[in-house]
Amino acid sequence: MTSGPRVTIKDVAARAGVSKGAVSLALNRKPGLSAATRDKIFRAARELGWAPDATARTLAGSRVDVVGLAICRPARLLGLEPFYMEFVSGVESVLTEQSCSLLLRLVRSVEEEAGLLESWWRGRRIGGAILVDFRDGDPRVEPVARLGIPAVAVGHPALTGGLTSVWTDDATAVTEAVRYLAALGHRRIARVGGAAALGHTAIRTAAFEAAARALGLAGARQVATDFSGDAGARATRSLLAAGPGERPTAVVFDNDIMAVAGLSVAAEMGVRVPADVSLLAWDDSQLCRLTHPTLSAMSHDVHGFGAEVARTLFAVIGGEGAGSHAVPTPVLTPRGSTAPPKEV
Repeated sequence: MTSGPRVTIKDVAARAGVSKGAVSLALNRKPGLSAATRDKIFRAARELGWAPDATARTLAGSRVDVVGLAICRPARLLGLEPFYMEFVSGVESVLTEQSCSLLLRLVRSVEEEAGLLESWWRGRRIGGAILVDFRDGDPRVEPVARLGIPAVAVGHPALTGGLTSVWTDDATAVTEAVRYLAALGHRRIARVGGAAALGHTAIRTAAFEAAARALGLAGARQVATDFSGDAGARATRSLLAAGPGERPTAVVFDNDIMAVAGLSVAAEMGVRVPADVSLLAWDDSQLCRLTHPTLSAMSHDVHGFGAEVARTLFAVIGGEGAGSHAVPTPVLTPRGSTAPPKEV
């Protein structure tokens, strides 16, 4: 199915009954128009499905002042999540260099985000977007591609529908974590994972299963959560309450806040770390170095990850042909929370 001819400023002007100059003032947020005229122009633009031509904007010398980022997470949880604080910090470090602002919005669903991105783009509120937390068959891919929104997808290319993507190799990192714990002598290894609907969670789940199978770890198991400390604590409590011969001797967590919660649960239940159970976190934020014992972690530079995503977005906006690529894979950083099990 082919799309119709592209709507132009001339079409919007004719629909609104104003001059092309008036349309240009309105769409570029310039003064000189009454509120009524401005509203009439935006209404006509919406009715016609008008979207700015990114190439024309570049040729006209316009610059990017705002980058959009929507996150589908509860505000309370996001405020406690070290990963996103570090990631946004990295993005902001590059935006500051470009004298550009970040438009951050929390949404309730990816469908809501898809509509928000289209609204931002049609309203000329953003010059590009960063997309995170991809799902299989993600509904954001189609409108971003159709509208030609310059965007960078944070996720594996298998999930991002051909959009320029930047990602971490979660499968390799999970495999390294399982192999490390198995090398210490652990045979009953558990993973407290994130939301099952997220693409990177599914990748980690599959990699954990494959690594456990390859190593013959019949006692391996996984539990899905929502990434919150409360959910991580409940999952850990359930795992450690298992009977003799069933309780895991090592647990891998999908983020740092759940690992810290798991450490607290172990203390609450009188389970010694690492003598009775080894714990391994993910991301390696400052939290991992403030606990006792300090938490072993799959460590990666989250701030640098955010900065690389932002740099890639500006390359896409500038038409530099930035390709999809991975950032350095998380690496194991052993600390005080992992050791050989008592039962070898």
